Amino acid sequence: MPQSKLFTPVTIPARSGAGLALRNRAVLPPMCQYSIDKQDGVPTSWQLVHLGSRASGGFGLVIAEATAVVPEGRISNLDVGLWNDEQVQAWKPITQFIHSQGAAAGVQLAHAGAKASTYGWLKELEEAGKTGSLSEADGGWQTVTSSPSELYGLNPAAEMSREQIAESVQSWADAARRADEAGFDLIQIHGAHGYLIHQFLSPLSNQRTDEYGGSWENRTRYVREVVSAVAAVWPHDKALGIRLSGEDWVEDGWDIEQTVRLAQELYTLGVRAFDLSSAGIGPYHGPTGPGYQVPLAAAVKAALPQDAFVTAVGVITEPAQAEHILVTHQADGVSIGRAALGDPQWANRAAKALGAPGATPAQYWRGRW
Repeated sequence: MPQSKLFTPVTIPARSGAGLALRNRAVLPPMCQYSIDKQDGVPTSWQLVHLGSRASGGFGLVIAEATAVVPEGRISNLDVGLWNDEQVQAWKPITQFIHSQGAAAGVQLAHAGAKASTYGWLKELEEAGKTGSLSEADGGWQTVTSSPSELYGLNPAAEMSREQIAESVQSWADAARRADEAGFDLIQIHGAHGYLIHQFLSPLSNQRTDEYGGSWENRTRYVREVVSAVAAVWPHDKALGIRLSGEDWVEDGWDIEQTVRLAQELYTLGVRAFDLSSAGIGPYHGPTGPGYQVPLAAAVKAALPQDAFVTAVGVITEPAQAEHILVTHQADGVSIGRAALGDPQWANRAAKALGAPGATPAQYWRGRW
């Protein structure tokens, strides 16, 4: 039987050195867990078990959930962070366990901008009427953004000054240094889903008239500054990535042509791993169904040098579906999100289905798939 492409090892290039070797092309994408009881951004045993079980479940790369670069950048007060050294120390045993299971450890650095200071998206909170923006009584804070907008249906955010933008760029670099100390192998900068970077990129949300708004060059200035600042402190032998919303799915919004152009520029700044999602600015108007975002990944992959590592995400649930995406050269890897929430052993099960060797831990051999 021909070797499965999904379970063929791959290396994500770095700016120097050997790059990041992955045992396979199955990626656990970042998924918010809203599980920080003390509201201090310090990861707990939940993150250890959640990420560690997917590492032992056979994934090649396991990426930690949206991890705020500053407290005010959290989506909710239940989010993790990397803005202080206590958080660094708490992440270390998590990355060590991921490595012990043969997987690489990534972290998604994030700032939610106008979509910060919410209750998060847990069913129990929704049932208790805790939705939308955090109330002042529950610890809500003033949010910031590219320019004020009602697109988010949340409390108004304040427009960032040039000084605040410069401070924000530095906070991404500071968090990147901490990510290195914590033992992460890859940083994924969160530039998607209507969060702060995307709020600068999209013409729908960026109405500025200074050097950070208006033209494509101006709207992409913030993300280029963030990437440059992160690249300046992130070790050259470690992989640097970004997640982008390839489409707003709204006329006159951010679209795939702009995404391709941006990806090409970010490649020159050192980004080698690109994960393509979509939307996040205003109500969703895009397509749905299995693999609905794969064409976005395919467009970016076709425009970048061959050594770029492009991953597709979005209702990819079946092994044969994931394999097809790879063998047809639409992407270099697949991000398995919700399917992996329900099945931590998704990658090992997929290996069996595709006739490839899995990575079932010795302790689980009686239940091997």
